[in-house]
Amino acid sequence: MVATNLVDCTFTNQQLEETPLTVQHNLLDTGMFTDEQLVRILDTHPRDYLNVHTMGTDEKSNQWREGDASKLSGEQLLEATKAGRLWLNVRNMAQHHEDFRTLINNIYNEVEAKAPGFHALQRSANLLISSPSALVYYHLDIPCNMLWHLRGVKRVFAYPPRNERYVTQQKVEDVICGVCNEELDYKPEFDAEAMVVDLQPGQMITWPQNTPHRVSNLEGLNVSLTTEHLTPKARRRIKLFRVNRFLRHKFGCQTLSQNTEGLGYGMKVAAYSIVRAWQKLFPEKAEGYHYPVTFELDPTSPAKIQELAK
Repeated sequence: MVATNLVDCTFTNQQLEETPLTVQHNLLDTGMFTDEQLVRILDTHPRDYLNVHTMGTDEKSNQWREGDASKLSGEQLLEATKAGRLWLNVRNMAQHHEDFRTLINNIYNEVEAKAPGFHALQRSANLLISSPSALVYYHLDIPCNMLWHLRGVKRVFAYPPRNERYVTQQKVEDVICGVCNEELDYKPEFDAEAMVVDLQPGQMITWPQNTPHRVSNLEGLNVSLTTEHLTPKARRRIKLFRVNRFLRHKFGCQTLSQNTEGLGYGMKVAAYSIVRAWQKLFPEKAEGYHYPVTFELDPTSPAKIQELAK
């Protein structure tokens, strides 16, 4: 049975949509994130929706790689993650596990109750299980998300949102339109203005939509539930950036507003149907989201990376 009172803090809708924020939560009280439960999830979750990644040790040099763990049982995969340098992304938890669907809806219902005016649409969640020294490179996400941390300690860097120094408007447009991946060019001097949080079990962190961020694990097996959603404002922002990219590339417009309110936005939305029709007629090839599978994990030595022949 899913526990109630999952979110142990109050906040406002404006805080959720406009500023990086950390709050306390009680998700560990559900008992859904023990080793036994993780093994059950890994054994029963469709492998087509489970990504296994490894990476380098330098946050400045993106060496994100995808692998094949199809030969491992859930127990072997969990032990390999504890001993190796892996990042597991167990996708679409609500779709494949009824207990998680209930949990995710309870989380969002409670957040909506605590923050009047906040409405979470298209709710989904991924379960992240990663090695003690794993990292995720500098990137942005398209939907709004909340990272509910459960086990281990991870250092999260969230950079100033909607700032051209950290990610250009053109890059956000390209990511949203699927013509490039979400990875960004990182410079160590960016850290001077980052919000840095050593996330402990029982903490949640969130930030405005499309905020650049990166993560480095500090100790222990790390387990987090990342919930993803859209708000009405987030939907408008996605539509706006799709239209802006169309105007930029088809008509050479360069100074394009990011305002999701007012007459200018209304005119762009009116043109959105034309943009969508154009994109269906002349689709652009998406890049970057499908990493080539370059290694596999062997059941006889699951923590060891086995390179695949090129």
